[in-house]
Amino acid sequence: MSITDEQATWFADTFGKLVANVELAIRGKTGIIRLALTCMLSEGHLLLEDNPGTGKTVLAKSIANTVQGTHSRIQFTPDLLPSDVIGVTVYDQHKQTFEFHKGPIFATVVLADEINRASPKTQSALLEVMEESKVTVDGIRHNVGRPFMVIATQNPIEQAGTYRLPEAQLDRFLMKSAIGYPEAEVAIELMAQAANRDRAAQVNPVIAAHAVAQMANFANEVHVDDSILGYVSQLADESRRHTHVKLGLSMRGCLAYVRAAKTWAISQGRAYVIPDDIRDLAVPIMSHRLILNAEAQFSGVTTERVIDDLIAHVSAPVDRRA
Repeated sequence: MSITDEQATWFADTFGKLVANVELAIRGKTGIIRLALTCMLSEGHLLLEDNPGTGKTVLAKSIANTVQGTHSRIQFTPDLLPSDVIGVTVYDQHKQTFEFHKGPIFATVVLADEINRASPKTQSALLEVMEESKVTVDGIRHNVGRPFMVIATQNPIEQAGTYRLPEAQLDRFLMKSAIGYPEAEVAIELMAQAANRDRAAQVNPVIAAHAVAQMANFANEVHVDDSILGYVSQLADESRRHTHVKLGLSMRGCLAYVRAAKTWAISQGRAYVIPDDIRDLAVPIMSHRLILNAEAQFSGVTTERVIDDLIAHVSAPVDRRA
C-alpha cells in the first residue's frame, strides 16, 4: 500500500518541526539533525566520528526530548562489561525468583560514548539489539521498544587504548557523520549563553513516541522504482570492483540505503524516491562501509573520494514518478 500525497505532506511538515525543535539546542547544524532524524525514522543507528565537545550528548538528549522519549548515556571504557550495557538477571531471595534488571540500552535514544574504548566482547553486546531491537539474557529475549536508536561516538584524534570496530559492527550503523564545530556567529551566540549548561532541557516534545512509529511506517511505504533499485545495486557492484576498495557495499548496506532514501524522500514531501536522494545520502551511508586496501590508504586516498568517483561514473536513471 503506497502513501498519499497528503500523508507525505504531513510527514514533511512534522519532520520540519522536529528539525527546528532540535535546532533550538544544536544551533546551525540543520544537516546533521536531518540525518539523525532520518536515521531514527528509518529505524537505524548513527555513528558520529567527531572531536570532543561538539555537542554529541546534547544532540542525543534533544532528539529524545523532541519525541517524548527516554535517553541514556553509556560511557564505554575498557572495563565495561556486556551486563553493564544490556542488563543482568538477579536472584531475589525474598521472592525466590530471578528478576531481570534492565541496562541503559533500554531507552529511546542511547548515546554510546567513545564506543571504540570498550573491549570487543562488550561491543558485541550491541550487535543483536542494533539489528533486532531485542536483547537475550539467560535465554530470554527482551524487547527494547520502539522507537529505538543508538548514537555512538568515536574520537578520531586519540586512538591509544582503543579497539577498532569490526566491519560487522560498522555495517549495523545506518549512517556515519560528524557534527563539527559551529560557525563563528553561532559560536559567539553560544558563548553569550554560557550560563545555560543544559540546552537540551529546553527542548520540549513535539510528538509522542508512538507517532514516531507511525512516521516510520509511512516511510516504509514510499515507492522506489526498479530503476532506482538498479542504481543502488550498480553502485554496490562498482564499489566491490573499485581498484582502491578491499570491501565494498554489502547487501545489508544496500537495504539500509533504500530505507534511508525512502525517509529522505518523504521528509521532502515526496511519496517516491528520486536519484538525487541516493546521491545526497551516498557519503553518510557508504563512508563507513567501504574498506580501502593498504595501497590506497598509503597513498592518502579517502573513502569520500572513492564515493565521489562512484557517483560520477555510475549512470543515474532518469527521474520519474511511478
